Amino acid sequence: MNLALFDFDGTITTRELFADFMRYAVSKPRRIAGNILFMPLILGYKMGLVSGNRIRANVVRFGFRGIPVEVLSARARAFCTDVVPVAIRPTAMARIRWHQERGDTVVVVSGALDIYLEHWCRDHGLELICSRLEERGGILSGLYREAQCIGEEKRRRIRERYDLASFDHVYAYGDTRDDAQMLELAHTRFFRWRRVDGTVPS
Repeated sequence: MNLALFDFDGTITTRELFADFMRYAVSKPRRIAGNILFMPLILGYKMGLVSGNRIRANVVRFGFRGIPVEVLSARARAFCTDVVPVAIRPTAMARIRWHQERGDTVVVVSGALDIYLEHWCRDHGLELICSRLEERGGILSGLYREAQCIGEEKRRRIRERYDLASFDHVYAYGDTRDDAQMLELAHTRFFRWRRVDGTVPS
C-alpha cells in the first residue's frame, strides 16, 4: 500500500482559504473590530516583520474565543458547501481519486483549521492531520490545541500517526516552503504540481 500526503491551501485549492473562513464564520461586529485591531499586525506581515503563525493565532483567538463548538461547526459545514467547492483545483481532485482507486491511504496535511477540514475530508473519504482548535466544555477557547500544523510540525505529526516504513511508496504534494519538511518524507514529490527531485524549491 502507498501513502499520499496532500497540503490543502494552494495545493488542493487555488488559494489560501483562512481569510475566507474568518469572513464567513465570524460575526460582522467582531470582523469590524478585528480589522481595526489587527491593522498594525497585518501591515507588519506584509512588510515581512510578522509571521503568518502570529497573525493566525491572534485572529483565531479574537474571532472564536467564547463561541460554542456546535455553532462554529455548523458555520463550517455551510462553508464547505458554499465556498470551498469553487476554490477546489480539478487537477488535485483527479489526483486524489487516482490514489483512492489504487487503494492508497490519502491524507490531507494542513495548517488550516479542523473545524471545517474535518467536514470536507469526511465528505471525500480522506484522512486528516491539521491545526486543531481547543475547546473547553463545548466552548472554544480561541487557542490552538498544539502547534500550528506547518513546517516541521507537519513532519512530526505524520511520523507520529504513520509508520512510513510500512508503506511501499510515499507521495507528497505541496506548494510553499511550509510543506518542505513533509515533501522530504516522500519518495515522489510534487511542488506546485510539478514533480521535483532533491531539494524542494523555496
